[in-house]
Amino acid sequence: MSRLTIAIMLAVATGFATPAAAQSCWDLWYARNLIYAENGYCFSTDLGQRTFADYDCWTKNPQLTRNEQARVNAIRAEEKRRGCKVN
Repeated sequence: MSRLTIAIMLAVATGFATPAAAQSCWDLWYARNLIYAENGYCFSTDLGQRTFADYDCWTKNPQLTRNEQARVNAIRAEEKRRGCKVN
């Protein structure tokens, strides 16, 4: 599966194609952490553990692709712009 296909699937799964199009801080939080969950991140918060309990975890330092890291950075910037405090 290509990275473009994965990016499109992520946009569909999270309901927005760009961070600015997200309807809520929760949407942004979920989209950002979904990227980490799909890369084996072991969440330390109760919310993260409950939300992504179906994903295998094996690292606290996941290796993201450039595209994934760029998306995380864009989401974080939008969370900061909105003053989001989900977790």
